[in-house]
Amino acid sequence: MRRTAVRLLTGTVFAAATAAGAAAPAYGAGGLEVSPSTALPGGEVTVDTAACGDDGIAAGDAGAVGAGRFTLAPSADEGKAIGHFRVPPSAQPGTYEIVAECGADGRKLTGDLVVTLSAAPQQVYPRGSVKTGVGGALGPDPVQTAAGVATLAVAAAGGTWLLHRRARGDGF
Repeated sequence: MRRTAVRLLTGTVFAAATAAGAAAPAYGAGGLEVSPSTALPGGEVTVDTAACGDDGIAAGDAGAVGAGRFTLAPSADEGKAIGHFRVPPSAQPGTYEIVAECGADGRKLTGDLVVTLSAAPQQVYPRGSVKTGVGGALGPDPVQTAAGVATLAVAAAGGTWLLHRRARGDGF
């Protein structure tokens, strides 16, 4: 009884997945390279694809970001179509879908463009001493360093003297 229910459930899930795949739109699985993938408002973006075959002509649409339509034309790189558009200065930060439709077979290709308001963060390297509030051996103030060393020396000498008295039995 239990195996029959599992088989029935598995068959139903498989049939639903197959039907969903057949009902999906005829978009290519990506296939559109957007470079740079992250751009600032006002920046130029290059879009290319090799999925449009030997014809290499495609109509691009960057309307989602507000740039409108552009054309992808055959390039010197065999089998690739390349196009350009400029991100509008008024573009808001976010991820936008760029679409191209191949001229020969009408296949739709998609790619993502991320718009940011600041340039990509660069690696920051630390400089100087660490400000921990305790100071450092090679801190910027030599007077404080000397005072610390003197304090440690007095404490060590006093501790040694007390331990020596206690060991001799002179009392505390």
